[in-house]
Amino acid sequence: MDALTLWSLVGFLLAAYAVIANDSVQTLGTWMASNNERFNYKTLWIAASAVLLATLWYGWSVNGGDISYGRLNKIPWQEVQWYHAAAPAILVALTRIGVPVSTSFLVLSVFASTFILEKMLMKSIMGYGVAAAFAYMVWFAIHKYAGKWFDETQPVSESNKKFWRIAQWVATGGLWWTWLSHDMANIAVFLPRVIPVDLMIMISVVFVAGLFFMFRERGGKIQQIVLEKHNTKYVRSATLIDLFYWLCLYFFKELNDIPMSTTWVFVGLLAGRELAMATYFGKKKTKSVFPLVAKDFGKMMVGLGASVALVLLVHYVINPM
Repeated sequence: MDALTLWSLVGFLLAAYAVIANDSVQTLGTWMASNNERFNYKTLWIAASAVLLATLWYGWSVNGGDISYGRLNKIPWQEVQWYHAAAPAILVALTRIGVPVSTSFLVLSVFASTFILEKMLMKSIMGYGVAAAFAYMVWFAIHKYAGKWFDETQPVSESNKKFWRIAQWVATGGLWWTWLSHDMANIAVFLPRVIPVDLMIMISVVFVAGLFFMFRERGGKIQQIVLEKHNTKYVRSATLIDLFYWLCLYFFKELNDIPMSTTWVFVGLLAGRELAMATYFGKKKTKSVFPLVAKDFGKMMVGLGASVALVLLVHYVINPM
């Protein structure tokens, strides 16, 4: 194995871990929070792994061996160097301390031109704003017009529990598929654009093993961003979060093939939801929610700052064009 292949492997392994440990909690966090007491983590891991493998192999089969689902069309393949592998290493470090970093910015930015990075940033900003506004309107309407029916403190009949449980698993499955077909590019950027079968098997094993570790840790420190939000451990709230996140993500995924930060969309969705409930329940609640929203936004800015610094270092110092 030459140095180039070694850096590709290192970058792939670090990116795979970072994507699973950092970004996958966006899509699976509320599902884990509302199912941990009902199901063993191994059961949840098996279900999530089934969707992951289906997404991975379906994309590989219909796209001629490319697992990125077209997200790398504007980022051509290039030889992986040490500084490319450094990007996911920084991401892993930030993940371990609980910072919700955008994997797309931090990983893809060192491969992309500054022009593509600008487009990624603009799309992500729009994603945050649209998700926040959409969530605000939806949750304000829910509490205003269906608050009594949606009150989590009220008992739920067994038939309704079954309905919500099924709805949640369907919504989470659709969200998990959509998210994977977008964020797989953050890992595939370290790999050949056409992946042979033997490499696909290795990739599948790495993903499933990483997912097992994430479920065993109950999401790790990033999961705290989900748990500290209002009622996320209840199945009805978790179902609606996953459903509306799925709709937002699918819209932006189909808008064009420019990668974006799904982290920003997720944090925007949670911010809009928290602000809607705070507005509905009164000024006292509103005052308490702003520090929470600001803290999450600040953490995103830390990740963005690290991404921009790394891009400038690579493009203007290490490898100037």
